[in-house]
Amino acid sequence: MQISEFQEMMKRLYFDRDSARGTYGTFNWLVDEVQELGEELKGNDREATEKEFADVIAWLASLANIMGIDLEKAALAKYPNKCPKCYLSPCQCTF
Repeated sequence: MQISEFQEMMKRLYFDRDSARGTYGTFNWLVDEVQELGEELKGNDREATEKEFADVIAWLASLANIMGIDLEKAALAKYPNKCPKCYLSPCQCTF
C-alpha cells in the first residue's frame, strides 16, 4: 500500500467525523497520539509501540485530509531521495 492509498482509506473511514471535529480538534488528537507514542518508546512492549506508530500516521493522514494535503506528494517533494538541507544522500549535515 502506498501512502496515498492509506490516506484515501483513512478518508473513506473517518473524513466526515474528522471534518466535523475540525482542524484543531483533529490536530489535538494527533498530538495526544504522539505523546502516547513517546510513552511507549520508554517501554519494551513492541506490539504496543507499533500500534502507537500506526495511530500517529492515521491521525496525520486524517489531518492532511481535512487540510486537502496529499501526504505522499508533500513528502516526496520535500524529500526527493536526498536531504532537503545539504542535498546529499545520505545526509551529511553536521547537526
